[in-house]
Amino acid sequence: MTERRVLVVEDEHTIAESVAARLRAEGFLVEIARTGPDAVEAFRRGRPDLVVLDVMLPGFDGLEVCRRIQADRPVPVLMLTARDDETDLLVGLAVGADDYLTKPFSLRELAARVHALLRRVDRASSAARTGAEVLRLGDLEINQAERRVRRQGVEAHLTPTEFDLLTHFANRPRTVLPRERLLADVWGWMDGSGTRTVDSHVKALRRKLGADLIRTVHGVGYALEVRP
Repeated sequence: MTERRVLVVEDEHTIAESVAARLRAEGFLVEIARTGPDAVEAFRRGRPDLVVLDVMLPGFDGLEVCRRIQADRPVPVLMLTARDDETDLLVGLAVGADDYLTKPFSLRELAARVHALLRRVDRASSAARTGAEVLRLGDLEINQAERRVRRQGVEAHLTPTEFDLLTHFANRPRTVLPRERLLADVWGWMDGSGTRTVDSHVKALRRKLGADLIRTVHGVGYALEVRP
């Protein structure tokens, strides 16, 4: 199997080198970028399978980096933030981050999150190959092989996690799915923490595909609503 490539974007030398060393020990090929512009260039040149991305960077910040790389090619992004500020986290998830860690973090947890993100990509690719190539639910069309989504014939640009979450809903239309189950099935988190991650990605799907697509069941979770 070809080694996976990870781009680490972090301007603090000690953190960048520590993260890179741990990921290399896990078997990844790692490149480091230390500024916003360098990160975008390294992404386009190196075609990484995953990006570990700090929010605070010279040049322009990690949020702008995330916007630019996701516009170029959807890729899993693990965002690093210096503070547990809900607004910052929601913005990061809104621009295409798939997961986040708040500093200080353990390198063991970071490596586990990286592996979980890549397993999810592999699982989604496998499901696309073995399942129905195109899911059609009312005016919603999901091409699993091409990882493209259209509603009312208009294509929506989704991040890898947004696509996986939508497909998970689409395979269980009108079924109410608790946040904890979504975290376990889509994110691979078994401890039930991080429910606001689910909420943020649901908000992103509503913004891109219509507020009526996913129904909130207060105190429980969400359900995909489809119309003829």
